[in-house]
Amino acid sequence: MLKAGSLKDIFGVPCSAQVEAEASQLGIPLTTLDKRPVVDVTIDGADEVDPNLDLIKGAGGALLREKIVAQASRREIIVCDASKLVPVLGTRKALPVEVAPFGWQTQAAYVASLGARVDVRVKGDGTFFTTDQGNLILDCNFGPIAEPASLADHLRARAGIVEHGLFLGMATDVIVADAEGIRHLKRHQ
Repeated sequence: MLKAGSLKDIFGVPCSAQVEAEASQLGIPLTTLDKRPVVDVTIDGADEVDPNLDLIKGAGGALLREKIVAQASRREIIVCDASKLVPVLGTRKALPVEVAPFGWQTQAAYVASLGARVDVRVKGDGTFFTTDQGNLILDCNFGPIAEPASLADHLRARAGIVEHGLFLGMATDVIVADAEGIRHLKRHQ
């Protein structure tokens, strides 16, 4: 629609270098948060969605940029299939935690002291996965997270932890596809 000219005045704010490259190749007009600090709508996926529409995100490794854009967005629409719906965050997926490379093992030990089994994310060749900002990702398996807001506070308070994949209170809508069709879930205000 953009190429045909029937969709106009649309600008994307890419959340990763990979998405930026793909969007550029497709001719999608891009901008930055510096130029447009408020985003009308973000459409993204999630690794887990709980009944409150709280999320775990970050399996792709762009959680810091995704959270920055989500916080700048008027609406955060999550599109997923029903396998992403969980009764409690942490039921199926580990929580990604982005950490500075300097002293990363101390952050891993800290997160483990909060009750997680912690693995540093590696690529297929065995080297550390690094984010677009040059940070590492710790995949932290807490199991079901009874108090995600409290865990978020503990993670946020630790120097060296850049960001975590708990996206609490950010999703306004979740579009879920399953064998029965499509459901539109909305956050209760």
